[in-house]
Amino acid sequence: MMNLRGKNVLVYGMGISGQAACKLLHDNGACVSTYDDEKRFEGYFASESNPMLKKYDLVVVSPGIKVIGNQLISHFVMTGTKVISELDLGYLFCKGTVIGITGTNGKTTVTSLVGNIAKLAGRKTFVCGNIGLPLSSVASQTDEESVIVCEVSNFQLELSSYFKADIACILNLAPDHIDRHGSYQEYLKVKSKILSHTRNQRVILNYDDDVVARMQVNKKSLFFSKRILNKGVFVKNNYIFHNKNKIVPLSELTLFGEKNLENVMAAVAIAVSIKIKGPVIREAVGSFKAPPHRLSYLGQVNGADVFDDSKATNISSTLSAVGSLGDRGMVLMLGGLNKDFKFDEIFNKGWNFDRLICFGEAGPEIFECAKSYGYEPMLFPTMKSASYYLKANAQPGQKILLSPACASFDEFASYAVRGEVFKEIMFGAIEQIEMS
Repeated sequence: MMNLRGKNVLVYGMGISGQAACKLLHDNGACVSTYDDEKRFEGYFASESNPMLKKYDLVVVSPGIKVIGNQLISHFVMTGTKVISELDLGYLFCKGTVIGITGTNGKTTVTSLVGNIAKLAGRKTFVCGNIGLPLSSVASQTDEESVIVCEVSNFQLELSSYFKADIACILNLAPDHIDRHGSYQEYLKVKSKILSHTRNQRVILNYDDDVVARMQVNKKSLFFSKRILNKGVFVKNNYIFHNKNKIVPLSELTLFGEKNLENVMAAVAIAVSIKIKGPVIREAVGSFKAPPHRLSYLGQVNGADVFDDSKATNISSTLSAVGSLGDRGMVLMLGGLNKDFKFDEIFNKGWNFDRLICFGEAGPEIFECAKSYGYEPMLFPTMKSASYYLKANAQPGQKILLSPACASFDEFASYAVRGEVFKEIMFGAIEQIEMS
């Protein structure tokens, strides 16, 4: 635990993570100042119009703040001021077993499922991190018996130097957030920071992901795989096994698709690592409902099955969704705000889509890429206009899949808003939006 009493601390970025950091710092006696590039915050802490004019003992940076090319962060680093992430701050005040879960896709699903398993086992459980509740907001509530299940994003890891999860899980790695980090290599470097390379850390890795499988760091590494392994978590005879022990039959899984099978196996691997019994894991897995907007089946429109995969904001996630459902009869909706992706990988596989719908800011780029591979796509200015068209023209036997492979920010505040608007248009019913 860091002694902050009487220290001058600047919190940079005043979203939900920055606000949680302010409260934790204030509760521990720090003299807190705040700064936000867009000046969008309120509260009782002193605000700084020009933080370069003051000397600080510590700067805590929120995950929403871009690091590369940031003159303010560069100034603090060059003047020798200690700069840490909000994730670091929360970790320094945490007690108990910290589980860190990262990857390009599936983080929220695995974090939620592990949280459910731990709670069902009677553990004092905190589910936090990128899933919506900052680590700094729960740190002071933890004790030695606590299990802290933390979804960890690359944004949170970028400036982290203290965060060292007792159990670190990497689900998968594929190009994403190139617009933030500048290159895929830098993205991988940031993601790998979840590995502390200490003898005591338990590392859980996806053996079926070529990049992740090469990241084994110590003898405590535990692999999970859809293939049969000599040791680890794997599938055999339509069961998920841990070593020689049957854990849960595939027939009881409430999630569908190969990627979700990997997510369940990752959760099983984490659960056995904190010594939760097989029957408890089986019960929790069998009753689990996936978070919304992740290949969620919504129902039928004019005999067409409709799926919401709005959380698919990168190409690998969209490829997984198409692979899970199959291209036969598929109407694939792609578009939004491009994150510096090339879309060839979606179209060079020779899939036989029933219809291909492109929309939003990236729509024209996707449209031209699809045409270059012989497809005959349709182009719409917005997701809303595309959805209204599909509702009016849905055909029996089709599978309408919103899996955009792009961010939502050209049209919506988040992927969750995008998914809810899609559902509202297709079915005329909107539910409370999940803010995560």
